[in-house]
Amino acid sequence: MPQPSAFHETPTKEIKPLAQLRMGVRVDREGVVEADFHTVQNVPNTEGKNHRTAVTKRIYLADALFLVGLESDDTQLLHKLHTALTEPRWPLYFGRKAFVPARPIPSPGLADDNHPVTRRSLDNALRTHPWLEHQPRIHPSRRTPSHAPSPTWLRTIVDADPLALEIELRHDHPFSFTQQHRAYAPRAVQISHVPLTREMINGIV
Repeated sequence: MPQPSAFHETPTKEIKPLAQLRMGVRVDREGVVEADFHTVQNVPNTEGKNHRTAVTKRIYLADALFLVGLESDDTQLLHKLHTALTEPRWPLYFGRKAFVPARPIPSPGLADDNHPVTRRSLDNALRTHPWLEHQPRIHPSRRTPSHAPSPTWLRTIVDADPLALEIELRHDHPFSFTQQHRAYAPRAVQISHVPLTREMINGIV
């Protein structure tokens, strides 16, 4: 969803189509926060002198699983993005080149559509898309009997109207990916939860 001009500058030409997409995320597995240490050599001080070796601490999220949806009236753009994920020009990774996806990124889609690009709304897709969890140690323990309500709720983070109630601001709305001038602006998101239903667990839509 485009944000008001008061929030940020005009995105650069290559970012503008992506900046106009409405994004929503469903957390199918929360993951674990891990810390890693890196040794960096020849680190200068603020005057560019006294190069030294420094130990830095990196924090990252491991073993997480997310369903990410993009909403737009431009169906051609959505198909183009899907093609870019299925036939990437360069290897895909998350933040660092060592963090590669554990499995193909594009979803097989909803059962009634048989394709990730659907005419359903973003909110509807997040509520009904089959659960992505596949680990045997987790999946069987969460199977829900047909007569019982779901005991589990999945967290969602969805782009929202900045003037809506109960929103949070995230400073990660891109308007420049230029190497020497990467810039981000605030975007409004709404955090909610959807129930993990028997249909979602068993892949029934």
